[in-house]
Amino acid sequence: MSLKENIQQVKQRIKKACEKSKREENEVKMIAVTKYVGIEQTREVLDLGIEHIGENRVQYALPKYEALSSMGVWHFIGHLQTNKVKQVVGKFDYIHSLDRLSLAEAIHKRANQLQTKVKCFIQVNISGEESKGGVNPDELIEFCKAIRQYDTIQVVGLMTMAPYTANQELIRSVFRSLREWRDQINQQKIFHEPIKELSMGMSNDFEIAIEEGATFIRLGSVLFKN
Repeated sequence: MSLKENIQQVKQRIKKACEKSKREENEVKMIAVTKYVGIEQTREVLDLGIEHIGENRVQYALPKYEALSSMGVWHFIGHLQTNKVKQVVGKFDYIHSLDRLSLAEAIHKRANQLQTKVKCFIQVNISGEESKGGVNPDELIEFCKAIRQYDTIQVVGLMTMAPYTANQELIRSVFRSLREWRDQINQQKIFHEPIKELSMGMSNDFEIAIEEGATFIRLGSVLFKN
């Protein structure tokens, strides 16, 4: 199948998931994760109307950004080393992987230099897997309170990854938990404005994520399969 056909198929699946959960389709934004494709295929994605582009490695992302930055909204979705922050802040519209204060400090310092604000998702390790990054849920509230000192960082939501498993109830519990943490943060009014976004759901589990409240889903292989 072509990229265009894959996108149409995914959009139909998003529509059905939204109908099942009584949500509006426009509440869910698709991020095309282009880490395994080059500049021309990334351009094709944008030409086909996908506005949001996700990259997780700085060295591979920058050539695409330099060529195509005027065409889309750019999301850095991978683990971000503090020594790579200068290359990301000021280019990417969103960072999905804020998970430690040292990274917040580096983002804040760079944003101050550029006199800009950075939209960030706090990554939360709901599943507890050692292979995944993210703030421990038990430390999330205190982490959020600590982030408030950095006025260049605008926390827009939370991000997580579910385990790669056939156990749909386990996947669902991870996504549900992230939504509940977002709601708890808002109930406690930790930030000046309520945080609205939930970045969760990938090619293998995005429909469950939508049913549990995802506002951004990060899709790679399901779009670029042959």
